[in-house]
Amino acid sequence: MGFRVALAQVCHPADEDVVALVERVAHDAAAQGADLLVFPESLMSAYEKDREAFVREAEPVGGAFSQAVEATAAANHLWVAYTMNEANPTGGLPYNTAVICDDAGTRRGAYRKVHLFESATTKESSRMSAGSSLLPPVDAPFARIGVAICYDLRFPEVTRALVTSDAGCDVMLYPAAWVDGPGKLDQWRTLLAARAIENGMFVAGVCRPDAGYVGHSCVFGPTGEKICEGGDREELIVAELDLADVRTARAAIPALAHRREDAYRLNDGPATLGMPEGGVA
Repeated sequence: MGFRVALAQVCHPADEDVVALVERVAHDAAAQGADLLVFPESLMSAYEKDREAFVREAEPVGGAFSQAVEATAAANHLWVAYTMNEANPTGGLPYNTAVICDDAGTRRGAYRKVHLFESATTKESSRMSAGSSLLPPVDAPFARIGVAICYDLRFPEVTRALVTSDAGCDVMLYPAAWVDGPGKLDQWRTLLAARAIENGMFVAGVCRPDAGYVGHSCVFGPTGEKICEGGDREELIVAELDLADVRTARAAIPALAHRREDAYRLNDGPATLGMPEGGVA
């Protein structure tokens, strides 16, 4: 079953009118026959804002920003994955949250970023709280969709958990603000391709092209082939995907069925771990 995914490689608008940006991109995506529109990380509030402003702008899922995006999804008959600065209901720092709504504007799930990026220059924990659970795959008419955010890409356990859940998933979305730097663009491409290959699925990464980020939003197919890739400027990238490719890839190399969960636990045995008794293979 074929469907079209549109990657909205957009910068945070200088005029702060994010809703107008969403409306404009959604109109363009619908005109190109997209079924699913995906926005990058930090859509609602730019990460670069000072901490006080960032925390102050946070809204609950279902607040004014969510309502505006979901109304736009319904008006354009699009499924939409968008990101927001979610107010913490306990009063703590906000969450970095991705939301999926259907083409009627009905919210189908929300995911709070589990892995916060901590480095010598960036400490996300200084302005946001970490989520504590994954979002089960969302069942759309055209695919079962998994979603994680940016730094989560470096943790293959996330995608594997969603693929091997009862619902499974065919397509994984990674909205991101992947920071630029030496080797970072190669890492972005390589990790997206790896998640696709090891799970026999489509993987889409959507990254901001603002200064300091890599852009180059792309989709990889279930055998690791690159289906499309953007550049380092704003653009809408549309790709045609066919779930028959997922079935073919998984049938050709059924690695998911060959997993050995019983053998993946280490113990404190002797140095001959994994060898027959007596230490002779």
